[in-house]
Amino acid sequence: MNLLITLTLMAFIGALIGGMTNHLAIKMLFWPYEAKYIGKFRMPFTPGLIPKRRDELSRQLGRTVVEHLLTPETFKKRFFNETMHQKTANWLNRQLDEHLFSSTRTFNDWLEIAKQRNVDEKLEAKLDGLVDRNRQAVEAYIAGKTVRELLPDTWRAGTEQKIFDGVNYAIARGSDYFTSPAGRQTVKSLLDEFLVSRGRFGNMLHNLFGDSRSIVDKTQSEIIKFLNSPKTFELLGTLAFREWEKLQDKQAEDILKEFDAEPAIAAIKQYVRDQAGISDRLDATLAETWPGGLEWTSVNITPLITDFAFEMGEQKLEETILKIDMENMVRQQVDSLPLSRLEELVLGISRREFKMITVLGAFLGGFIGILQGLLVTVLNLG
Repeated sequence: MNLLITLTLMAFIGALIGGMTNHLAIKMLFWPYEAKYIGKFRMPFTPGLIPKRRDELSRQLGRTVVEHLLTPETFKKRFFNETMHQKTANWLNRQLDEHLFSSTRTFNDWLEIAKQRNVDEKLEAKLDGLVDRNRQAVEAYIAGKTVRELLPDTWRAGTEQKIFDGVNYAIARGSDYFTSPAGRQTVKSLLDEFLVSRGRFGNMLHNLFGDSRSIVDKTQSEIIKFLNSPKTFELLGTLAFREWEKLQDKQAEDILKEFDAEPAIAAIKQYVRDQAGISDRLDATLAETWPGGLEWTSVNITPLITDFAFEMGEQKLEETILKIDMENMVRQQVDSLPLSRLEELVLGISRREFKMITVLGAFLGGFIGILQGLLVTVLNLG
């Protein structure tokens, strides 16, 4: 009976000491928050371990977060993977479709939002200015130059060939005309007018050559012979070539001055404005102006924007993390936490494990107490 009481008492005392010791050790991780003094003597184990090593803890925690938890590779795997790339591209396409291609706003509406008015008139004025600048550029280019200097060699050779071809064509067409009944009638009319206008001299020629028909036949025949003669082609070709040579030696600007270019310039400006159709285009929506715009941008623009954004993000990620100074930020956050909050945070994570440590201490203390009780009993019996 005495043995049972002894063992029970020793087990209770051992369990109490073991449990209380472990519980006190856990509490001493945080308690006390500040150092305690008796006079000038600081009591040992004050403050608690974590308050005492708080600076070292915050630095180590910041270093651990930066070097092992929130590393650039972690961000890259989380945000710069193929899934995020595709989600970003899809999001861009949805935004383009919702805010641009499916919008009922016309270009004029967008311009009104941007506080831009009378844009059609401004653009038409720009087009007129473009025509004027090109005209001035042409005038400046030809100033002081002859037609010969301006014409390319290939054009000059081609033009000379066209001149001779034109002479040959004109002679052929003239010969065909005067051979036809219409040409004969023209010759007759001209001869009749000539004879009538000459009075007695005309009557004398009429008596000399016979009736009008005979004169017409002879004249028509001579005209055709003249036109088909190689000398005629040579004569007309030479004359045409001489005139062409004279034209090439003239100043180009002098030739242009002989023409009133303003009506032509005005017509060109009007043509450009009509072809541009600026007013009609500004009154249309983007979808009306560009029906396949969304499909085109999704293939040609969105991938480029997404690739560029991800490429720049990856390049700037490490630099950004360094600028953020995450290690120092974590340290400051830990230092700014009240010790009670830090204790609650740690205990909230490992409260169950700390309780098991306390129970384990009590169990070991009780077990050791029983062993001590048995050992004492055996020694007393001896």
